[in-house]
Amino acid sequence: MTIAEAREKCKRLVARIPRDLLVISVLVLTSSLSFGLGYFAGKDSRQESRSAIEELPATEATGAEIGRIVASKNGTKYYLPSCAGANRISDANKVWFASAAAASAAGYAPAANCPGL
Repeated sequence: MTIAEAREKCKRLVARIPRDLLVISVLVLTSSLSFGLGYFAGKDSRQESRSAIEELPATEATGAEIGRIVASKNGTKYYLPSCAGANRISDANKVWFASAAAASAAGYAPAANCPGL
């Protein structure tokens, strides 16, 4: 099969598809692709902004962590490790900070129900 024959075969195939269906299909595929690209671009930008935050490795809450601050990746408040709110954060979502100032700089606010903040 030559290139010219393949081109003619493609033209005949496209000619059998109703024009309205072809236009609608292209619009749906294009909008789906652009939504997906926008979603992933937004997801990447959130990860980049989080990487600039002063984070400490997540460890079990012990008495040695007094003075350290914990927050949730998905939340807006920070806690002392001894606060009840800190116990409700799953280990996978915990973000540790060296100080309250570092947590505030990262965009977190102190929890109202955590005494000592």
